[in-house]
Amino acid sequence: MNPFKSNYWSYINTAESELLDQFKKMNNVREYNQAKILEAMQSVKLSHADFHWNTGYGYGDAGREKVESIYAKIFNTEDALVRPSIASGTHALSLVLDALLLSGDKMLSLSDKPYDTLQKVIGITGSEPGNLMEKGVIYSDIPLKNGMLDIESINTKLLDNVKLVLIQRSMGYTDRAALTISNIKEAIEKVKIYSPNTIVMVDNCYGEFTSYDEPSDVGADITVGSLIKNPGGGIALSGGYLVGKSELIERCANKLTAPGLGKDCGLTFGTTRTTLQGLFLAPIVVNNAVKAASLFGYVFKKLGYAIVPEINQERSDIVQGIIFNDPEKVITFCQAVQKAAAVDSHVTPYPWSMPGYEDEVIMAAGGFIDGSSIEISADGPLREPYIAFYQGGLSYDQCKFALVHVLEDFESKGFL
Repeated sequence: MNPFKSNYWSYINTAESELLDQFKKMNNVREYNQAKILEAMQSVKLSHADFHWNTGYGYGDAGREKVESIYAKIFNTEDALVRPSIASGTHALSLVLDALLLSGDKMLSLSDKPYDTLQKVIGITGSEPGNLMEKGVIYSDIPLKNGMLDIESINTKLLDNVKLVLIQRSMGYTDRAALTISNIKEAIEKVKIYSPNTIVMVDNCYGEFTSYDEPSDVGADITVGSLIKNPGGGIALSGGYLVGKSELIERCANKLTAPGLGKDCGLTFGTTRTTLQGLFLAPIVVNNAVKAASLFGYVFKKLGYAIVPEINQERSDIVQGIIFNDPEKVITFCQAVQKAAAVDSHVTPYPWSMPGYEDEVIMAAGGFIDGSSIEISADGPLREPYIAFYQGGLSYDQCKFALVHVLEDFESKGFL
């Protein structure tokens, strides 16, 4: 299908023109983060020699050390652990929790129950061997209040000697918007007033570079994310990052490798160049993704669907939720997005039982990096209220093409 010949092309362009004021604000955030990343790379004197890599144990890898120094500077932290051997965002989060929590320790989620895959890591759902509750970790959470962190309830919960609190920035598979940096800051300040020694951990997946500040700028002790989401810029091949206090990063590094080895070993497998090139491009890519998410949300709002976040809400991640209340619409939406992919556009996704999830999930993912949700993608669990989650887009134009496919397919099925 040639999108320019679609009857919906002018409709989408009109919607786009009505978002230009919002897009200008997003561009200002992009420029700020681009300058921050460039300054960090220049400050460590990044050179071509840093792209070489070692074999075996990986001792003395100067490029690896500079990657971690750059991440620490960008996120304004004491130290960082950035490795291709971290398989996913869930792996990065699990690594931190496993490293910092011992039997009998208490963890508290301030943002209600976490994302589906992390629930299995903790032991809230499923019975996976090696989960935290099996190890003796005690879990509790605080429900959100009007879609935001319930600041007033934090004091009461912290009376129980909580070792670590978790905040999930992104909306995940829920019907609430991503938490803003100001809301996260307010919660962290409250925690530190009543329990200064409690570790504050933030799941930053999908949120990087959507704002001027990161959770680490407003007091988070350790912040965690995936390289095949925002900071990888669609180029990083794999990996995850942890940024935070030195003693916490050291414990996590010892868990990733072994006590006594820590950050000093671990191959980069030649990924230093792509990791840093993706990071350099990340503000531009995130900017494209946030604009595309806004466009999708705006169009479906005009068509009468409930969306999250709302158009006038502050965006704090790259995700746009569209509430369909109908599983067939979720499936049609994801299948249509797949048609606009650069890779596997001929493939039709269907719901299936994905590892780490309780419900069947449908995922449209046509990226150059498998599972890269900073590239154009859409997904959703097959459960009420049947929300499709759209995110990513290396090219904003490609995202507009995807929206044409969605509208054409919705019309053909009588959904419009």
